[in-house]
Amino acid sequence: MHIASRCAELLAAALEFQGPSKADCRYLLALPPDSLEIELTRSVANTVMRRRFRNEAILLGQIGIDVFPCPGGCQFCAFGEGHTGFTASSLALEEILQRAHAFADGGDLFALFLMAMHTFDFARLLTVVSAVRRELPRHTQIVLNIGDFDLARAQELKAAGVNGAYHVLRLREGEDTALDPDARRATIGALREAGLDCYYCCEPIGPEHTPDELVEQLFVGIEYGCFQHAAMRRVAVPGSPLAARGQITEHRLAQITAVVALASLHSASTRNIAVHEPNLIGLTSGANVVYAETGINPRDTAADTSTGRGLDMAACRRMMYEAGFSALQRGDGTLIPLADVFAESQGIAGPG
Repeated sequence: MHIASRCAELLAAALEFQGPSKADCRYLLALPPDSLEIELTRSVANTVMRRRFRNEAILLGQIGIDVFPCPGGCQFCAFGEGHTGFTASSLALEEILQRAHAFADGGDLFALFLMAMHTFDFARLLTVVSAVRRELPRHTQIVLNIGDFDLARAQELKAAGVNGAYHVLRLREGEDTALDPDARRATIGALREAGLDCYYCCEPIGPEHTPDELVEQLFVGIEYGCFQHAAMRRVAVPGSPLAARGQITEHRLAQITAVVALASLHSASTRNIAVHEPNLIGLTSGANVVYAETGINPRDTAADTSTGRGLDMAACRRMMYEAGFSALQRGDGTLIPLADVFAESQGIAGPG
């Protein structure tokens, strides 16, 4: 059996928790997904991730609370102004709280994400955050997926009970979007300065993105010391301008997920790796996080993604269990044995 010496050397280093360089990452991303070198890379990333994170998994839930034609104009997003089929609507606070309970009442949710458009009503957001914080158990964190904001607002959000935010300098930002890359970076800096966790991702990956683009974009998250890194493929949303470019396979996504997981060895702040949309190949290639989703979803044209692309909590638990993780970590660091959670959710006796 012959393995390229360069690949063998960098994978041996990864097993000693030494992250690959940018040049090494470009090399790995340029290899065919079905090559022996990449099959080994995925295996090593899986092994390293499970050792690094003690074979623990994280389950997240996201609620889309508002929708309208978004001035962000992202050409891959179902909400983009000029091509969206959505009209303005918002979930009532009572409905948000009901959905929050549906996610959190099982006791194994690490964090609840609240998602709004690029522009958002800050006063309403604070009201929602405060209400959700009162309802959720303390072991469940609150994370936001919203547009740009400054340090003052980041500090207000933290005071209201927010623990982190998903914010990304996306691939071809300012070209495939109407957003300012500098503003995206500034927001990441603001949330980090305020002491909020940064949830980052290599996204939205399409067939046209080069290894150079992927590497430069994913290392931004490492530069900012992201709490979570991830890889997400672009979905060919019907009606979106970039749909005609198609989408990568889950197999290719797993290759990128593995590289993200290994590159994240450079960041001691990174505590978990996600793959979007959830899939078993990604969860055996370096990822240990999946998201359940309800409400609107930028990758879905359904008004409630739980009837479309989004997975519910039971499906996420099953996927984590099938991927072989031993426990689910809650937002306060406490653990729940995954076999017990899965057995209870299925109404069957646990392994003991």
